[in-house]
Amino acid sequence: MLYVDRLSKRFGGLKAVDSCAFSVQPATITGLIGPNGAGKTTLFNLLTGFIKPDAGCVRFKDKDITGQPPHRVFRAGICRTFQVPREFREMSVVDNLMLAFPRQLGERIWNPLIRPRAVCKQETSARKKALEVLEFLELTRVADELAGNLSGGQKKLLELARTMMADPCLVLLDEPGAGVNRTLLKRLADSVRRLCAERGVTVLLIEHDMDFVMRLCSPIVVMSEGRVLAEGSPETIQRDQRVLDAYLGGQHVATER
Repeated sequence: MLYVDRLSKRFGGLKAVDSCAFSVQPATITGLIGPNGAGKTTLFNLLTGFIKPDAGCVRFKDKDITGQPPHRVFRAGICRTFQVPREFREMSVVDNLMLAFPRQLGERIWNPLIRPRAVCKQETSARKKALEVLEFLELTRVADELAGNLSGGQKKLLELARTMMADPCLVLLDEPGAGVNRTLLKRLADSVRRLCAERGVTVLLIEHDMDFVMRLCSPIVVMSEGRVLAEGSPETIQRDQRVLDAYLGGQHVATER
């Protein structure tokens, strides 16, 4: 699904991503872990076109998307979320989702004037899809609530919901569990599993919660100083002494999957 080959990015004297290489297989939930400063979010920004790489290649479904702007990456079938949710606070939850509906006729100034029926029909379809997504994520009861009034965990679910509006092939989740209570974190994990299993969406996620990652992701990619340190199943990563020493303080994380 995704192939990253020797991707590099330097900011002045800092090499944030250094010849990073790994791949993501279709219909998997791949975890990307590492300490602060390892280059994970910079890598996400490179993959989604927010910044351009200095070197290397990104291939998505066998097409070169290296350095493509965000809107082209989005149209190719890749969506992402951010560490801090970016909801439209003064809009309802359902309107936040409808805004993410792709290729809206009403975005062109003349269509509401000369094609009002077509615009209205598409808006009806967008609202129907938004409500279906909210039902999938168990957020129907807050459909008409202002997005700014949601809890932190609900906002993370809203971020995921907005990606679903575009029917992506690949979703990049940047720390979906950050600041989320354990109850909503379980719901979020269940939703990601269902998204992959029932809809065939491939997921690549950054997360610092090791329990969350070990239970949800397989395989796991570990980054250190902009490079890939290790790759493998949760069991393999837990036994890798380099990972234990560098990220887990040398202590084994015993997690039942």
